[in-house]
Amino acid sequence: MLRRNQLPAIPSLLAFEAAARHGSISRAAGELHLTQGAVSRQIHQLEEQLGVALFHRVRQRVVLTDPGRIYAGELRPLLRQLSETTQRAMSFAGTGGVLHLAVLPTFGTRWLAPRLSRFAALHPEAGLSFATRTEAFDFDSQPFDAALHYGMPHWAGAECSYLMHEEVVPLCSPAYAGQQALRQPQDLARAVLLQQSTRPDLWADWFEQAGCRVAQPRRGPRFEQFSMIAEAAVHGLGAALLPRFLVEEEIAAARLQRLPGPALRQQEAYYLVVPESRAENPLVQAFKAWLVAECQAPAAASAPAG
Repeated sequence: MLRRNQLPAIPSLLAFEAAARHGSISRAAGELHLTQGAVSRQIHQLEEQLGVALFHRVRQRVVLTDPGRIYAGELRPLLRQLSETTQRAMSFAGTGGVLHLAVLPTFGTRWLAPRLSRFAALHPEAGLSFATRTEAFDFDSQPFDAALHYGMPHWAGAECSYLMHEEVVPLCSPAYAGQQALRQPQDLARAVLLQQSTRPDLWADWFEQAGCRVAQPRRGPRFEQFSMIAEAAVHGLGAALLPRFLVEEEIAAARLQRLPGPALRQQEAYYLVVPESRAENPLVQAFKAWLVAECQAPAAASAPAG
C-alpha cells in the first residue's frame, strides 16, 4: 500500500538526482532550467522529509553522503522507469492503441520492417512500438503485448502461433570461393567456418545432412547475430550458413554466392507469442492475423525467415 505522505515531490527528486550526478548545484540548475537557489531549496526540502543529509558541501561542489549515495543509486532506475511508463502512456494519444512487440533483431530488420507499411495501411489508427529481445522472458515483468520467437512452441503462460520455418544455406563471397576452390560440400571442411553463437551445432548439422565427415565443425569465429555473420562473409572472412531471407540483396548484388550443398531445415521455427492476458486484445488479434497471412504468402515462402 502506498503511503502518500512518505512520497517526495517529483521536483525534489529530480533536483537531487541531477545534483548527485553532476556533483554540482549550478550544473544541476542549468540542466533543469532552474536557479541555483531553487535547486538548493528542493534538495533541502527532500533532506528535511527524509531526516538525513544527502550532501556534504565542499567549496563549490556537493559530495554525496553515504545515505545520499545509496538513495541516488536506487532512485535513478525508478525515475527512468517512471519516465518510460509515462512515455508509453502518452503514446496512446490519438491512436487506436499501441502494439508493443519484442522482436528478434534479424527478423525485425530484414523481414518484418519492410512489410510493416502494409499493416499500417490496413490499420492506420494503430501505433507500433518495437524493441529487440533474443531470449524468452516473463511477460509479467516486461511491457510487451507479444513477441517474435525462434525455437520450439513453448512459452509459459502464452500461446505460440506458427509463422514459418527457415532454410539455411552455405554462402561466401565470390572471391573467397575462388581462393579456397569451394566446389563441393566436402571442400568446406578446409574453409573458415563462421559460427552463430546461439546455434553452435549449425555447421555440424549441415555437414551431417550433406554426408560429410568433418573433424571440427564447431571451429571458427563466433558472432551473436546472423547480420554480423553476413557482413563477415561479404568481406571474405569465411563461409557462412545463413537463412536465405537475410541475404537476398547480397546474393542479387553478387556480394555473396551460394555454395554447393543442401539447404538445412531444422525442427525449430518462428512463432508469434502472445501472453494469455493479451489474447483477446483487438490490436494484438489484428496483428497476429496479418502476420500469419504474410508468412503464408508465396513471397514469404520463397524467402524463409531467419
